[in-house]
Amino acid sequence: MKKINLGDQNSILNDFIREIRDVNIQSDSLRFRRNIERIGEVFAYEISKKMEYENKDITTPLGISTENLIKEKPILATILRAGLPLHQGLLNYFDRSENAFISAYREHKKGGDFEVKVEYMSSPDLDNKTVILCDPMLASGSSMILALEALLTNGTPKHVHIVAVIASSEGINYINENIPMKDCTLWLGAEDQKITSQSYIVPGLGDAGDLSFGKKL
Repeated sequence: MKKINLGDQNSILNDFIREIRDVNIQSDSLRFRRNIERIGEVFAYEISKKMEYENKDITTPLGISTENLIKEKPILATILRAGLPLHQGLLNYFDRSENAFISAYREHKKGGDFEVKVEYMSSPDLDNKTVILCDPMLASGSSMILALEALLTNGTPKHVHIVAVIASSEGINYINENIPMKDCTLWLGAEDQKITSQSYIVPGLGDAGDLSFGKKL
């Protein structure tokens, strides 16, 4: 698995990540969602550079222009509910893409332990397609692997791009050790070293789903 950390480069992405981390800005849920969406747009632009292209003739009012265009649109997949703003950012650029959605949740047990379960999935055929699977936070990595395994029941993609805004080092290692396919690229906005026993990334930013859509019971 190849890992690409856009946070290692100096770009406007650094500003967006600073704002979603900042506790004084997080209270504005509209701005939080929009920043996550803008981060998705940055990822879409960078991922587009890795895709296959072909020449096409375009008719203009004054003649013919030959343009180098993406051969196929990727299938965009996300984990509900936290992944929706990030997914929207990707969809803003890959606006003719098909979409897939996976519902995953934590089932808490006594003693503070929990188990991640996939409850629902909606997806087109993935055979020989390029798939972009996104979730803002890659903590333990188990949700991402379960979501990918669920997607693979609908076909075998030729390549999967996994997108996370912030990832823990432990989660990255888990993905690398348990990824069920070889042709995969992991895209990050930032890598944090620590993770709590409840699988929250430190310093991280908190619960991306709650910050986007409000606290849940």
